[in-house]
Order: sequence, then structure tokens, then C-alpha cells
Amino acid sequence: MDLKLLPTSTQVKSSSNNNLLESPNLTFSSTICTDTLPAVRGKIVKQAELAPFTWFRVGGPADVLFLPEDEADLATFLKGIDPAVPVTPIGVGSNLLVRDGGLEGVVVRLGRNFAQVEARANNEIYAGAAALDAQVAKVAAQNGIAGLEFYRGVPGTIGGAIVMNAGCYGAETKDVLVEAYALNRAGERVTLSLAEMGYAYRHSDPQDLIYVGALYRGTADTVEAVTERMDAITARRETTQPIREKTGGSTFKNPEGHSAWKLVDEAGWRGKRFGGAKFSELHANFMINADNATAADLEGLGDTVRAEVKQKFGIDLHWEIKRIGRR
Repeated sequence: MDLKLLPTSTQVKSSSNNNLLESPNLTFSSTICTDTLPAVRGKIVKQAELAPFTWFRVGGPADVLFLPEDEADLATFLKGIDPAVPVTPIGVGSNLLVRDGGLEGVVVRLGRNFAQVEARANNEIYAGAAALDAQVAKVAAQNGIAGLEFYRGVPGTIGGAIVMNAGCYGAETKDVLVEAYALNRAGERVTLSLAEMGYAYRHSDPQDLIYVGALYRGTADTVEAVTERMDAITARRETTQPIREKTGGSTFKNPEGHSAWKLVDEAGWRGKRFGGAKFSELHANFMINADNATAADLEGLGDTVRAEVKQKFGIDLHWEIKRIGRR
């Protein structure tokens, strides 16, 4: 299946795909030929703006955005598309920087049919990949299941949490995950055990998968006790993080034996501007789109700070925010 590039000025509809939409107000000169895309029940949007899907509110368009109706629809799409075409899943974009040149290939964004959260027997919780981490924590609390309170302090969705072993305040996804469910590029469903995830700090081993859900296991506790701990996390986050700004959460991973925020601060970059971007005065490891920043401003700020920290302290800062796309 050969994906060709065509000039685009008007909406194009494939005879085999009646769910194609054209994103307005974009003038990019080419897109994937829609005749080569599989017929689906969900929506396919050409030259789709991605900035509204990210917390930074920056970035160029996706060649194609696919919004699958459900897991079967996603599987059909993956089975039918050329394996050489890049496919990139995104969630709510809370820890994501899309570069100004946009993304090549297809971006997949899961919707509400992937967002179910269900308490089960044996203190287990099933969560779809599009479920918000905070909602999973809430359902666990309502059912007296302890261990997932930390998700109240993690922005984003379960899909991203699975991929990056998300965590905060001393707890991580690996502490409660039983198994994860995903589709591979052939559209086949795979189940991965905790051991198969190969978790380390903000890292997992599996590649080229689109996660569709996960099973967690906590421990029994009272609703009141779990809720109290969750509320404490909420209060701490609201007083120490710029959660109402255009931010991507923690910018850098904490180096062994160090705090990233402290290194940024000691390098003199707390509140200092770089184009329209800066690090927050409230939390120096949170990068902010302060004034119509571009993705280049934000990435340039991060790379400049990394270089200065390396020069001044001999310590390497590694990005925690995922940066994707064409510069």
C-alpha cells in the first residue's frame, strides 16, 4: 500500500471512507493520499491541528489524525495501513511537546470509548487508556482501594502513564500494575505482564504499541482514608505546581541524587524568559508557554538549560517531556 503525497486545497473524500474531514484554516501543501487509508467507523482528519490537544498549546499539524470509534475500529485501521507509515498515539498532551513542523504520518487519539474505569473484585481496577489518571484515582477511592492515590497528582491519561511508568510523591505505575493491554502495528491485541513492561524510572521497554487499557491491583482500605490521602496530594500539587498555566508538567527527569528543579534554579533559569517560554517561578522544573511561545522556544529553552547545567555542575539533565515531530 503506497502512501502518496497530494496537493491539498479542498476537502478530499475517499470512496471507501466516508468519515474523512478536512481541518480548517490550514494551508500546508501536502497530505497523505486518502485513497490509501483503510475504511473506518471513526474519524480521519487531514492536516489536523494538534496544538489544541496539548497542554502547551503549540505545535504543527498531523498529516492525518485518526479518532477510532472503538478497539475493533483501531485494529482494522492498523491492519490496513502500510507498516512503513509512522503511527503516533497521543493522549491529552500533558507531557508532550509537538514541534512546529507537525507530525509525519498518522496520529491516533483515543476517545471516550477507551476511557472506561471499572472497579473489580480483589481490589482491582480496570482502566481504558484514554481514562484520566485522576479519574482512576477517584474511582479507586470510591471503592476503598488504596495504592492508586498518587494518580490524582499525575496529569494525563492511563495510556501515557503505562508508557512512562508515571508517578509522583514516592509511588509509580509499576507499584500497582498487574498487566497492560495493547494493539501492535498488525492490529493484534497483546497482553503484557508487569515483568514484560521492563519498567525503570520514567521508562518502559515495549515499543510500537498502542495501549488500550490496563489492570491494576491495590489494597483494601476505608473510603475515608483513601480519600484523605488523595485530597492531601491534590492540595500539595495546587500549592507547589503551576497547574493553571500552559505547561507540560515535569520537564526533566531527576538525575540520580539530585532534584531537577534545584539544578534549573541554581543555574539561574527560574522565571527567566527564552522567547515566549520560561520556567515557572512556582516550580523550576515546570516549563511554561508564557507569551505565545512556539515549540522551538520551549525546546530551545530546555536545551539551553540542559547545556548550562552540564557546564556549571557537570550533571546531565534528561528530558521527561516527550518531544515529537518535524522542527
